[in-house]
Amino acid sequence: MAPDIPDDRLDELIAEATLDAYDEDEQRAAFAAVLQDNLQVPFETTVLGVRVRVTGVTDSPGTGIAAICRGGKHRQLIGILDLPLPEPPPAGAEWIAAYRRWGG
Repeated sequence: MAPDIPDDRLDELIAEATLDAYDEDEQRAAFAAVLQDNLQVPFETTVLGVRVRVTGVTDSPGTGIAAICRGGKHRQLIGILDLPLPEPPPAGAEWIAAYRRWGG
């Protein structure tokens, strides 16, 4: 579940993340960097009934900002906005909420 954060706080996070970014691509890359720096990994969650360990965040062509998920021998990228968060969410999850608001 996503953390319940007031809109004004999300707007502050968006402004902080995108301060020096001038177009949409730079802003997305800035959010990727902020998530890499602030989302506490690793953490475990469940994706389609399978327990996975989120080990990081990446920004890749075609996927956009994605969580790096590992389950057993398998590794898969899952869009950060599609990732179900555990309860309680990991530290830094407010940045995912800010990214969701930014992407509208």
